[in-house]
Amino acid sequence: MVTTYEVNGGTMATETRGEAAAKDEGKGRSPRKRTSPALFVRQVVAELRKVIWPTRRELITYTTVSLVFVLIMLAIVSGLDWLLQRGVFWVFG
Repeated sequence: MVTTYEVNGGTMATETRGEAAAKDEGKGRSPRKRTSPALFVRQVVAELRKVIWPTRRELITYTTVSLVFVLIMLAIVSGLDWLLQRGVFWVFG
């Protein structure tokens, strides 16, 4: 069954399944088997081989950028904290 809607001056069609198709959705499939721990480890190792690892230079650059960003944010938050503390002491004595 295809339903069309008016959306932002254009039409959008959405396809929906009939009730009979929705009822039969779970039939005909066998239950999934559990993955063994050995197969899981082999799959993890296979996925890790696909990863493009950064070079030493890239790793040092990324680490430096991250630390500098954290230090800048630390300075901003500390400065705002100090200003708010001064404001509270000024208002409440």
